[in-house]
Amino acid sequence: MPCADIGLIGLAVMGENLVMNMESKGFTVAVYNRTRQKTEAFVNGRASGKNIMDCYSLEELTSQLKKPRIVFLMIKAGNAVDEMIDQLLKCLEEGDIIVDGGNSHFPDTIRRTRYVESKGLLYVGTGVSGGEEGALKGPSMMPGGSPAAWPYVKPVFQAVCAKVEDGTPCCDWVGEDGAGHFVKMVHNGIEYGDMQLICEAYQLMKAGLGLDNEEMSRVFRQWNQTELCSYLIEITGDIFGYRDEAGEYVLDQILDAAGQKGTGKWTGIAALEEGVPLTLIGEAVFARCLSARKEEREAASKIYPHQKLSFTGDEQAMIEKIKDALFASKIISYTQGYDLMRTAAGTYGWNLNYGGIALMWRGGCIIRSVFLNRIKEAYEEKPELENLLLNDYFSNTIKELVPAWREAVAFGISRGIPLPAMSSALAYFDGYISNRLPANLLQAQRDYFGAHTYERVDRPRGEFFHTNWSGHGGKTAAGVYNA
Repeated sequence: MPCADIGLIGLAVMGENLVMNMESKGFTVAVYNRTRQKTEAFVNGRASGKNIMDCYSLEELTSQLKKPRIVFLMIKAGNAVDEMIDQLLKCLEEGDIIVDGGNSHFPDTIRRTRYVESKGLLYVGTGVSGGEEGALKGPSMMPGGSPAAWPYVKPVFQAVCAKVEDGTPCCDWVGEDGAGHFVKMVHNGIEYGDMQLICEAYQLMKAGLGLDNEEMSRVFRQWNQTELCSYLIEITGDIFGYRDEAGEYVLDQILDAAGQKGTGKWTGIAALEEGVPLTLIGEAVFARCLSARKEEREAASKIYPHQKLSFTGDEQAMIEKIKDALFASKIISYTQGYDLMRTAAGTYGWNLNYGGIALMWRGGCIIRSVFLNRIKEAYEEKPELENLLLNDYFSNTIKELVPAWREAVAFGISRGIPLPAMSSALAYFDGYISNRLPANLLQAQRDYFGAHTYERVDRPRGEFFHTNWSGHGGKTAAGVYNA
């Protein structure tokens, strides 16, 4: 007789730890991995004596599951997911549920949801954030897909996910088809932005002020007691102070060439497609790309040597300005990320709960921070809020931070310290609060060379005009469109 509450396929780091988490919450879990040895090693090792059933075929796995069967995939995103779905469809029945817990691209999840539903089954694409520790102790989970699946997966998901102080689970239904994976993608984009901002603060203090690792460790530990309190600030303080067996700082031994898995890039592409100015996250992605060109940078540094300028001002005051610049830029990062989610929700017909998303990110995930409480409150106060900068708390905070933000960015620029995220955040802010931008000249240029037309300040929006600027063109104008 079937006795497993859920099946999980894929026993890599995240899969293993999720299984252990599920079992610790009282669920019996059937597991399968395409490599038999990995399954055997797991059940005979850390899973020994637990309510975890080893299976060596998909048929065996699905036969052990209570109905409706729930099969959780923790496998590499891409074609492997499609192939596994097709194999599972041969073993499952109408009403059964397939869950993809990997970092799948949201258009794939939209397509897969429709495909699986066409076969009479249900599909859930859920973002899972928190890394190895989160998977074991409680991740943030962002499920979307077939709404009818939520009542069945909810008890499992909300049992294993992280909880905030009052016990509220960091998991709730996000929306239809690809909404869950879209929100996870934006989460990862914001993560890219947060990490890049922290790295820029690090370089301002190291290259600009000459602080050593121990001093920066103390700074970050202090910052973690302020409005910047977050997982990433916390671990950065630990990283600065960590030494190897020889007493050397491990950070100083790490090559400055960043890797990436693609979710930040997807966020940038989605923003371009939606016409959302996601400038900070885009620059964070490009900063990783530039860092990867290590050899080119080394060659260029010999051609364009930096003139190192000593700092003679108030060191503590500048550290405080860097902190303010980091916080202001962080607000912009979330502002842009939420703008993307709001815009995409309109495109795809998703009914997203923006305050609820902030709640889901308050625990378990990589970007968890006290700051998210403010976002939750902003959307509780006004669910239809167009931009976080229009909220009273954020507008008042930004107004206080702007002078220090400008000084920190100027300090970095004057010393040749690259600040792509902080400076682009400031440029976005200055652009957003400008009631007049030079786009009128841009439109004139477009009309001059391509007859693309323009609107006028003295006429209603939606009326378009063309000028024969050179005297040689005709009266024919190009069609108006936004690509």
